[in-house]
Amino acid sequence: QVQLVESGGGLVQAGGSLRLSCVASGSISIYAMGWYRQAPGKQRELVADITAGGSKNYVASVKGRFTISRENAKNTVYLQMNSLKPEDTAVYYCNAVQELLGRFWGQGTQVTVSS
Repeated sequence: QVQLVESGGGLVQAGGSLRLSCVASGSISIYAMGWYRQAPGKQRELVADITAGGSKNYVASVKGRFTISRENAKNTVYLQMNSLKPEDTAVYYCNAVQELLGRFWGQGTQVTVSS
């Protein structure tokens, strides 16, 4: 089992940037890692993910603005968010998944983008 702790959320004006970090309690090298978000009244959605091999995937609404990366030596995954929009406001959750070991979630970090 791996525990995930997110940080880096906050309040930012539209057009600004934030970098989210997710630190795991153990090695993430064999896990696919992802960032999800959930806005009030909406379902949780995948924002971006990165496989153990480094392949990346983004939801269309953040392509060109957000970048996911991983640093296995630090058991950390990042989400660099640029050109933020009010519609990016949500709680952002880190996720780790491995076929045999299961799926794990962090507690979330709030991102609020003001117009």
